[in-house]
Amino acid sequence: MKLQLFIQEVNNAVEETSHQALQNMPRVLRDMEALKQEATFLKEQMILVKEDIKKFEEDTAQSMQVLVEIDRVKSRMQLAAESLQEADKWSTLSADIEETFKTQDVSVISAKLTSMQSSLAMLVDTPDYSEKCVHLEALKNRLEALASPQIVATFNAQSADQAKVFVKVFTEIDRMPQLLAYYYKCHKVQLVAVWQDLCQSDLSLDRQLTELYDTLLGTWHSQLQWTMQVFKNPHEIVTVLLIQTLGALVPSIPVCLSTAMERAGQETKLTKLLELYDTTLHFARGLEVAMLPNLQEHNLVKVMELVEVVYGPYKPYQLQYGDLEEENLLIQISAVPLEHWEVIDCVQELNHSVNKIFSLASAAIDNCMKLTDGLGVCGLLKALRALFAKYASDFTNTLQSVRKKCKLDDIASDSLFQEDWAAFQNSIRIITTCGELLRQCGDFEQQLANRILSTAGKYLSDSYSPCSLSGLQDVSLADKKSTGKNPWQEYNYLQKENPVEHASLLETLYTLKEKGTSNHSLLSASRTALTRLNQLAHQLAFDSVFLRIKQQLLLISKMEGWSSGGLGETLTDDLPNFSLTPLEYINYLINVMDALGLQPSRTLQNIVTLLKTKPEDYRQTAKSMPRRLASTIATMRGLEY
Repeated sequence: MKLQLFIQEVNNAVEETSHQALQNMPRVLRDMEALKQEATFLKEQMILVKEDIKKFEEDTAQSMQVLVEIDRVKSRMQLAAESLQEADKWSTLSADIEETFKTQDVSVISAKLTSMQSSLAMLVDTPDYSEKCVHLEALKNRLEALASPQIVATFNAQSADQAKVFVKVFTEIDRMPQLLAYYYKCHKVQLVAVWQDLCQSDLSLDRQLTELYDTLLGTWHSQLQWTMQVFKNPHEIVTVLLIQTLGALVPSIPVCLSTAMERAGQETKLTKLLELYDTTLHFARGLEVAMLPNLQEHNLVKVMELVEVVYGPYKPYQLQYGDLEEENLLIQISAVPLEHWEVIDCVQELNHSVNKIFSLASAAIDNCMKLTDGLGVCGLLKALRALFAKYASDFTNTLQSVRKKCKLDDIASDSLFQEDWAAFQNSIRIITTCGELLRQCGDFEQQLANRILSTAGKYLSDSYSPCSLSGLQDVSLADKKSTGKNPWQEYNYLQKENPVEHASLLETLYTLKEKGTSNHSLLSASRTALTRLNQLAHQLAFDSVFLRIKQQLLLISKMEGWSSGGLGETLTDDLPNFSLTPLEYINYLINVMDALGLQPSRTLQNIVTLLKTKPEDYRQTAKSMPRRLASTIATMRGLEY
């Protein structure tokens, strides 16, 4: 019942709503019709307005063109008026400038010249513009000449306030480079004088350089603080000051280095160079530490130029490092004589030489990394190969000498046998030395590869590819980018001075990086030479034993038990049925071989067995022996076989 009532209410509501909608429909239609009429009227009005605007534009176009021309004429007239005013101003200033110069007031004169410069900028199109420019430059030169004594006095006295005045004056007249030239010259004169005093002193060159570098480093810190109060770009200015000072030294550092190297003996040349370079390196590290906190404020192009000037004097010697190191190593290895009169002394010297040779080689690595920062690796490898080749040659000659002293190559077949195990014992010691030599060679190669990759690996770009021009170009780009980080760490003299060696260095680094430092062949030829020494030592030990055995075997046929009573008679049927002499000698040989840890050959064992066999058992024992050998032994013993 409730549901029916609810449905009835809903139907009534729907019916009422529909009835209201039908009643409102005519009014809505009337409103829509009125809106349509208004839209049509608005459209017609817009068309009329558009036509009016078009007509207005057509009527005023000519008038606007006239206005534009009038405005252009007005602008030209204003420009002409300004030019006339500036010309009049130029004339006035030119007439007054002489009186202004008489005041000797730099600031007032500078203000006049600045005004004249502004006036001249408006007179570009005048016929005598170039003459006016020449006249203005002459006036600026007069001002500079007038102010130069004061400028020099200001920079020498380090007067910041007065220096600021000159900075303002020279900035206004566009002569700032000339003012900086005065600044550089004042300090260069003082620093060059310090260097000349040092050169005339009794100090050694490394001490002279130390004093100079300490002075320059102190100047860097003091002048940086002063220039920060005066100039806009103090870091660049102080950098340029050091560049110009190092370039103005008389005598120059390259000349001093050349003289020092000429005076040094061949055996001390590299050591002297390293001492001098260490002094310069200490100075460079000091500058790097000073610049690093504010490196982004520096002009990195100028910093790189300073790096070139600091390290430049050593560039010729860095490029010759391989030859210098090779000469140094050969001189030092020649001072290690392996040859001695006594064999035992030779053996001991060979043993001691192992540590010496690798000590020299390790020192060469240190020299390379210190002097070239890893760029001289190719020269280092060349020098090391020469060192080990010379050592292997001397070692071989010593082994030959030991052979001669032990008389292993000239044992006469009829010489009296003397039991002497000294040669064999010495040979064993030499073999031990060779084993240590090969072990240390392997360790040294690993150390060499690790040092090369850790020090010079920074020069290898991730995009480098061997035998590829694009790879080389990528390296160059990488170097340029990395230069923006720290020029002191990215200095690379080899890339420009010797591209071929630089490419070889990169290829070596690439190989070490790709294959690993434990899988390399940096000194394969040297390792082969040392292996050959080991073979020669084993041959010496072998000969020291078996040449004696050979000698005794040759004497068997001449022993008393093997011959008849008369000299030169051969064995006959009159021989005794059995002789102990051959057996005793063979037993002696077997004992010798046992002492050496060697096994007798099968033939020798068969001979011993047949000699020891009882006559009644001989036929049975000989069945398992070679027939010819059994027949010979039976004949010798007088047995039927």
